[in-house]
Amino acid sequence: MHTNLDSSATATTAAATSVTTPSTSNSPPPVLSPSQSNQSPKFPIQWPENGTLTLNWIFNLMSSFDYSSRNLLPSELPTVLPVPVFDKLILCGSKILHKEPNCVKIDDVGENSTVVVVGDVHGQLHDVLFLLKDAGYPSDDRIFVFNGDYVDRGAWGFETYVLLLAWKILFPNKVFLLRGNHESRYCTSVYGFEKEVMSKYGDQGKHVYRKCLGCFEGLPLATVIAGRVYTAHGGLFRSVTANPSRKAKGKKRNRKISVNSEGDVDGKLSLGSFEELSKARRAVLDPPWQGANLIPGDVLWSDPSMNPGLSPNSERGIGLLWGPDCTESFMKKFDLKLIIRSHEGPDAREKRPGLGGMDQGYTIDHVVESGKLITLFSAPDYPQFQATEERYKNKAAYIVLEPPNFDTPVFHSFEAVLPRPKAHPYYDFEDVIDSDEELDLAAMLPAP
Repeated sequence: MHTNLDSSATATTAAATSVTTPSTSNSPPPVLSPSQSNQSPKFPIQWPENGTLTLNWIFNLMSSFDYSSRNLLPSELPTVLPVPVFDKLILCGSKILHKEPNCVKIDDVGENSTVVVVGDVHGQLHDVLFLLKDAGYPSDDRIFVFNGDYVDRGAWGFETYVLLLAWKILFPNKVFLLRGNHESRYCTSVYGFEKEVMSKYGDQGKHVYRKCLGCFEGLPLATVIAGRVYTAHGGLFRSVTANPSRKAKGKKRNRKISVNSEGDVDGKLSLGSFEELSKARRAVLDPPWQGANLIPGDVLWSDPSMNPGLSPNSERGIGLLWGPDCTESFMKKFDLKLIIRSHEGPDAREKRPGLGGMDQGYTIDHVVESGKLITLFSAPDYPQFQATEERYKNKAAYIVLEPPNFDTPVFHSFEAVLPRPKAHPYYDFEDVIDSDEELDLAAMLPAP
C-alpha cells in the first residue's frame, strides 16, 4: 500500500513562544525545505536495503505516523510500520543504547554546536513533531538530549518512541535518549503503553511490547554536557557501598548493598558519586529498588524539595527528596553549573507547595552559589486524557544550551498542537493511581 497525502492535510496549528533567561539565541536553527520536512507519506515503511537510515527515511516515518494518527484506526498501524521493519529498527537501536554507559559524557561540542534538552513528552506525538521542527532537527551541530518518559498517558507513545529511536540510529553521537521512570514494565502496564501496543499490533503485540521493554533496558540514566551540565529524569541519587560476601571458589558472589552514610554527621543518607552511578545496574526495569538497582531507582524517581537535606521520597514511596543544600553540594563536588531534570508535570506540581508551577513548561527550583536546578517538562496541555473538565492548559518547553560554556539555559516555551486527532485512552485515567502519588510497591514486584 502506497499512500500519498497533500502536505496541507498534515498541517498543524501551534504557537511557539521563546522565553530567554538570561540571554537570547543569536543563531536561529536553519529551516529544512518543505520537501524534506513536510513530504507526503509513503508506506508501508520499508527497511533500507543497505540497513542505513537517511534523513528522507526519517521524514517519511514522521509524516506517515502523523497521517496514520489522523486517518487510520490504531489497529491499522502495521500497514504503516510492519513488524519485520520494527524488529530491525528496535534491534539496531537497542545495540547502540546498550553499549552506552550509565552516564554519557557529551564533550564533542564546539563553537558551532548547540544542545537541545527535552523533558517528558508522554506519547504526545504531534507536539514532538512540532518541537523537532521548532528547535531545528538533529544534525552534526545540533545535539539533542531527551530526558525520558516517551510513553504512557498519551495515545501515541509507540510512534513517539520509535521515531526518536530512529533519530538515535541516524545520529548515534548527536541524539541521546535517557530513561524515564515510565520506561518500565510496571508503569507501562498501568498507564497505557502495553495496552496501546497490543491494540495496534494485535496478535503480534506481545512480541512488539517485549522488544520495547528490552530496548528500555538499554536506555542510559544521565548525561554530563561539556563537563558542566548534569541531566537525568528524576535527579540526584544516594551513595551505596557494595560488599561481596565470601563463597566457595567458582560460585557467584552475592553483593550486599548498604546505604553509605559516611561523611554525614547525622548518620543519614548521603549523595552518591559518578563512579557509583557508572557501576549501577540499569538493566533491571522494576523494583525491588534495592541492591544494584538502588541508584537507578533514585535517578528515575527522585524529586527536589525546598527543605534542606536528603530523605526518602514518602510522597512517591520511592526515590529521594533533596534540598538546595544537596544541589549545592553535588554541583560543587563535581564542578557543575546546571542540573536539568524532568519527571514533574502540572499535575505533580499542583501538589508540591513551595515549588513553582509548570504552566510555562519549566521551573527554576534551586538557585545556589554554584548554579541552578531546573525542572523541564515538554508535554503541553498535559495530560492528554484528564478526568476533570478543567484542564491545566500548560505550555511545554525545551532548553537550548549554546557555546562557549553550554551552561546558560535558553528556554523555549510552546503551546500544544490543537486540535489533537481523536483517540481513545489506553488506561483508566479516571480511576488509576497517579504515578506522582505513593505507589503500591508490592504490586510492582514481579510475579513469583
